[in-house]
Amino acid sequence: MTAPLSEAAARGAGAAVSPAAPAPAAPPASPWRLAWHRLRGQKAAMVGLGIIVFFVLCSLLAPVLTAISGHGPSDTDKKALNLYLGGVPKEPLGGIGPEHWLGVEPGLGRDIFARLLYGGQISLLVAFSAAVITTVIGVLLGISAGYFGGRTDAAISRFMDIMMSFPSLIFMIALLSVARDANRILLLIAVMSVFGWPYIARLIRGQTISLKHREYVEAARACGTSSARILFTEILPNLTGTIIVYVTLAIPGLIGAEAALTYLGVGVRPPTPSWGQMISDAVPYYKVDPMFFVLPSACLFLVVLAFTLLGDALRDALDPKGSRA
Repeated sequence: MTAPLSEAAARGAGAAVSPAAPAPAAPPASPWRLAWHRLRGQKAAMVGLGIIVFFVLCSLLAPVLTAISGHGPSDTDKKALNLYLGGVPKEPLGGIGPEHWLGVEPGLGRDIFARLLYGGQISLLVAFSAAVITTVIGVLLGISAGYFGGRTDAAISRFMDIMMSFPSLIFMIALLSVARDANRILLLIAVMSVFGWPYIARLIRGQTISLKHREYVEAARACGTSSARILFTEILPNLTGTIIVYVTLAIPGLIGAEAALTYLGVGVRPPTPSWGQMISDAVPYYKVDPMFFVLPSACLFLVVLAFTLLGDALRDALDPKGSRA
């Protein structure tokens, strides 16, 4: 009786002192998860992302917010103006008060809060649409030129050189001035896209030339994979980070270009609100009503700054080896 018990005890003791089995290794984090982790560690990027989300939500919810405030972008309120002093707002700080949350526009009495919201819709719509179209055209032409080379590369590269040699701002002003009866928003998007794609196309072309000689691309080519499949399944996924960073950095330039063209009188036309148009209308009143000038300028500045901060941080997060930090 004692021998079996002692053997069982020995087996129990041996089990007690045996080392525990190693825990299974956690799967490696994806590059996108690592990039997001690095991005979250940058306060400037989070501030920029918060500002962008705030303005995008305000623009999307413009009908709801203006319904709450009780004033639309085209509604006028002459009672809020001092008609004996040239139509400046009666209340201080541009008429800011319970009735008009951010004041009223001098001369016409339109609510600035409503016009800022709908102006943000136009500015962001034009910038995002132009950025998407520019990116699609530039990526398709750039990746084709870099991968196929030869005559294809020569033809596309010469076309890029021709488009980049145009004085784009002067040409945009002339084209927008001539096409007076066209839809101004669609025309702005089209003109910005036509002159914007060569820059990303040249960037994508250079990176495609280096990627097409990688081992995985050579292996796919040796297996008889079609060129289209190689482009869209092997090369394009490795360009995603570059494309995202470029788009993020291109949007603030497009927002500024739309505001500048509208300020010069060839962009969005009244009564459609736009930040550039509001800045242009505020120039005669900046001494007597500076808030009318400050508010749209501040919105434009904050959005451009936010996209610049986010794009710069994305570049560092997606390419930590090339980070300046």
